[in-house]
Amino acid sequence: MRNEFTMRIAIVCGLVFGAVALIQPAAAATFAEKKVLTLEIARKIVAAAEAEAARNHLAGVVAVVDDGGWPILIERMDHAAYLASVELAPGKARTAALFKKPSQALEDAINHGRVAAVTAQGFTEMQGGLPIIVDGEVIGAVGASFDTPEHDVQIAQAGLTAVPH
Repeated sequence: MRNEFTMRIAIVCGLVFGAVALIQPAAAATFAEKKVLTLEIARKIVAAAEAEAARNHLAGVVAVVDDGGWPILIERMDHAAYLASVELAPGKARTAALFKKPSQALEDAINHGRVAAVTAQGFTEMQGGLPIIVDGEVIGAVGASFDTPEHDVQIAQAGLTAVPH
């Protein structure tokens, strides 16, 4: 009787362990793929932006940040118009990356009465920051600070032409 009981326990345990082995563990779940900016792409973005600036006889600062707003590359051209551009360009890029829209959107909101937007600390509410969008996802941003808001946007837009799609 004891051997029969032990045999039944062994069979039940075997069935339970076999069933458990068939269950997919949570650790086997797959991760989503995420596109990220590389230094190589950031260099191409900055080169394209600076080429546009040179065509217009302008000098300033271009910055590229990742989707978290962290700098990948900041480059100050010789004879940059304003020393403040070293802070403004990455600030514009960070703002565009984290808000997932051009930095001009915050400037426009403030100019149209959303005065509370000025309390968004650590952001630069000025034109010249554009999100970098690949396959519908914001993967970073480019920011430009030169002499006028229009030139800043023009130069940042030129940088976007270097983004592979």
